[in-house]
Amino acid sequence: MRRTSRPVRIGNLIIGGFNPILVQSMTKTDTRDIESTTAQILSLEENGCEIIRVAVPDEEAAYAIREIKKSIHIPIVADIHFDPRLALLAIDNGADKIRLNPSNIKDIAWVREISLRAKDKGIPIRVGANLGSFRERPADVIEALVKSVMNEVEILGDVNFENIVVSIKASDVLSTIRANEIIAKKVDFPIHLGITEAGLLESSLVKNSAGIAYLLLNGIGDTIRFSITDKPEREVKAGFDLLKSLHLRDYGLEIISCPTCGRAEVNVLGISKRIEKRFKNLKVPVKVAIMGCSVNGPGEAKDADIGIAGGKKSGVIFKGGKILKTVEESKLYRAFVKELKSFIEEKQKLC
Repeated sequence: MRRTSRPVRIGNLIIGGFNPILVQSMTKTDTRDIESTTAQILSLEENGCEIIRVAVPDEEAAYAIREIKKSIHIPIVADIHFDPRLALLAIDNGADKIRLNPSNIKDIAWVREISLRAKDKGIPIRVGANLGSFRERPADVIEALVKSVMNEVEILGDVNFENIVVSIKASDVLSTIRANEIIAKKVDFPIHLGITEAGLLESSLVKNSAGIAYLLLNGIGDTIRFSITDKPEREVKAGFDLLKSLHLRDYGLEIISCPTCGRAEVNVLGISKRIEKRFKNLKVPVKVAIMGCSVNGPGEAKDADIGIAGGKKSGVIFKGGKILKTVEESKLYRAFVKELKSFIEEKQKLC
């Protein structure tokens, strides 16, 4: 059962409560470069990104938020460290949320001013901790992470600010899991999930999926971000793939494909990649099966909306587990795309 958290509004979206678990990412451009940052955010929007975070290292970056917001359509989060003036500038320039570590700002008067400005604008503050929050590695990492977050929550509580999202991340999966389990029992604020500094694509997919999935299956988490040392679009795709696999979000294209073996009669990998690329921006949920032979064909993939299975120099196209037609191999991809587009059009009319 999903943990009950208080709803928090970010721009035109709400996280927490029983609202959908949202997928977010962070730009990898220089925020001061308005053109490239805007272009990357628009690309992320096309891939389904719902919340975007930008680094704000100086005043120029804070001012850039106003110009960036003119062209984008999703809430923008300003990532602030150490300099409280940047938080105020980001708020004044239209940030929909502030990512802040109050413990990095030593003067409580600044924290009070930031919280008052955020309250006036109706925007939340995300507070959190990772190992970067400590000068030296603590003896008990989990205890230290939880304590750090609670300290930050208390700092904001002391100035009567409760429009909060919390986050605890570590590069170690088990530490992240345990710390989030603890904090979930201590506060009712929405929780942002992720495994920080998870590494390159393959290893980060494993680490993020292991940690985030475990917590989500135990009812913890209201928004997620996959940390991947790669294009941010991969973070968004991975986030939605995970939510779809757990039946927490119905969204876009889902491909069911066999791993292939000596029985495969068609190029499963090639067809799968072409279908994924062609329909990558699909918003309505569609489950597509691409199977190499009759053994893995309509039978094993009968819960797919539509699919193909290889045969001797031919293939079958099936829908709802029932064969529609047999097509010679050279015409199979084109015939399947035609049937798939027709299916999508019909489904879009119903949505």
